[in-house]
Amino acid sequence: MAHSTDDPSRPLQARKRAVIKTLGYRLLMVAITIVVAWAVIGDARAAIDIGLVANVVKTGTYYGYERLWDRISWGVFA
Repeated sequence: MAHSTDDPSRPLQARKRAVIKTLGYRLLMVAITIVVAWAVIGDARAAIDIGLVANVVKTGTYYGYERLWDRISWGVFA
């Protein structure tokens, strides 16, 4: 469903699309972390643990980072 891009208050994509893209990206990052950890340590179970824990920590850290930036007015146009 196309819509005009003249209205800056309307998002350019549906929320469902954004959620699916985000989840797909996170899954890709988990897979990359697991492969790298496996290549470095040579233990598949430990690599999976590292991949999962690292990405949970990264996701939580990013959320906190974004919340912190919400409190900084620099570069925000009203």
